[in-house]
Amino acid sequence: METVNLLSIATIAFLGAFGHCVGMCGGIVLAYTGAKVKPEWSGVHQSAAHLAYSLGRVTTYTVLGALFGYLGSVATFSGYTVGALFLFAGVVMILTGLSIMGKVRFLTLIEHSIMKSAWYQKSFKALMSDSSIFSFYLLGMINGLLPCGFVYFFAVTAASTLSPLWGAVVMLIFGISTIPAMFSLGFFTGLMQKGSLRKTMITIASIAVIVYGLFMIYDSVKFFIDPQKSLLHCCD
Repeated sequence: METVNLLSIATIAFLGAFGHCVGMCGGIVLAYTGAKVKPEWSGVHQSAAHLAYSLGRVTTYTVLGALFGYLGSVATFSGYTVGALFLFAGVVMILTGLSIMGKVRFLTLIEHSIMKSAWYQKSFKALMSDSSIFSFYLLGMINGLLPCGFVYFFAVTAASTLSPLWGAVVMLIFGISTIPAMFSLGFFTGLMQKGSLRKTMITIASIAVIVYGLFMIYDSVKFFIDPQKSLLHCCD
């Protein structure tokens, strides 16, 4: 797939998870760790629980990726439209990077939480009282639906692939790349909420996100110059 640099997506998601995702969703991880994970559980059992939660998130992200990829595939895209989509994605990515860095309030403005909705509270309460491994998976799935600026960008990127399959791949890689940070937080509660580690990751992630945004804008220019250009060769 040449339209999206999958390695860049994995790198940005991995680094961003230690910065933005830990700050955004860390409280939920700490909450379910304290309420659902039993002290007497073995290390293997605890690992399975945290992994199930992360796999639940990844499942939701992958489905969303396929959906956005499908929407992109059925829409009528001229070269100018594709260029505009890439331009929009690039600008959003730059704003996301600046927001992670703390320079603008972009992410906080678009992350309108739905945690107060009745369906979420009811589902969350029921799953928090259940200690089965499957309940961790379901909890991850519903939390994957929570509004998140970082997820929004990758959803736009998924749409720009114009393919349900590649849209799903984009979000799958995004979700998998966030697992190390969220999985580790479940074990080392609070370790990455403070201190120099998170600050370093935030700085690196911010720069990587901005650079990738500039890369997307660069690709968008190619479509404005040559509207007949094939999407499959936009990155040549």
